[in-house]
Amino acid sequence: MDLLVSQGEEGWTARWGADRHPCAIGRSGVVAGAEKREGDGASPAGAWPMRRLLYRPDRLAPPETGLPVTALADDDGWCDDPQDRAYNQPVQLPYAASHERLWRDDEIYDLIVVLGHNDAPVKPGLGSAIFLHCARPDFTPTEGCVALAPETLLQLLATAGPDDRVVIEES
Repeated sequence: MDLLVSQGEEGWTARWGADRHPCAIGRSGVVAGAEKREGDGASPAGAWPMRRLLYRPDRLAPPETGLPVTALADDDGWCDDPQDRAYNQPVQLPYAASHERLWRDDEIYDLIVVLGHNDAPVKPGLGSAIFLHCARPDFTPTEGCVALAPETLLQLLATAGPDDRVVIEES
């Protein structure tokens, strides 16, 4: 099944089956997938497979899902340096190149669905760390990811599997 992310009269929404939920997208809106660049703050248009789920084991039990599941550790990161050989891949911290810390003080990365954007193969500079994750309570924009309310994301995960995708439509 696809999680269809589109802009409507009420703002950005995500549809999973018959259910429609508010969501947050990148602060710069949506760009065509081929135009996505590192650090642009945009969500890439296109259909992105759900690769696996990462979760905070100190805050949540392993969620029910058909996706592969991995518990996060406090030294998990994701490389966002286009010049580094580990670009757009998980890394263990400390890490010398620019990276994003996945073990955060806030709750937005308590659940992270890694999306198949720029990963087969990885092309330097075309965007990294595009995830489906928990939204802030006010649904403020992300750095390029798609974000849902935590309870909505848990409901979606309960029926998600490796053949499912996040489809982001251009506005």
